Amino acid sequence: MAYSEVIAETMRADIGIEPGIAEKKMFGGLAFMLHGNMVCGVTKDGGMYRVGKASEEEALNLGAGPMTFTGRKMGGMVELDADGFEDDALRAKLTQMSLANAASLPPKG
Repeated sequence: MAYSEVIAETMRADIGIEPGIAEKKMFGGLAFMLHGNMVCGVTKDGGMYRVGKASEEEALNLGAGPMTFTGRKMGGMVELDADGFEDDALRAKLTQMSLANAASLPPKG
């Protein structure tokens, strides 16, 4: 699965320069990691965000969809299709939630 470099560039800009951020190619897409923990990623048609289980309902209420990458709902993860990805305020909130979630987890070596 190829991913959109335009969406990847948008996510890079949304995350900004954050100490500990790294990019990793995963599952045919691109993931952004904070100290080894996934923050968000680029999929074929949009983006996914690891907001954490505690914030999942809030993210869904904001307009994100449930993450169903494997055909099953993935707890703590939400996704935006290409249309939803155009909403700058929504992306910013999901990025903020995902960075906070990743920062709350122990670093992976």
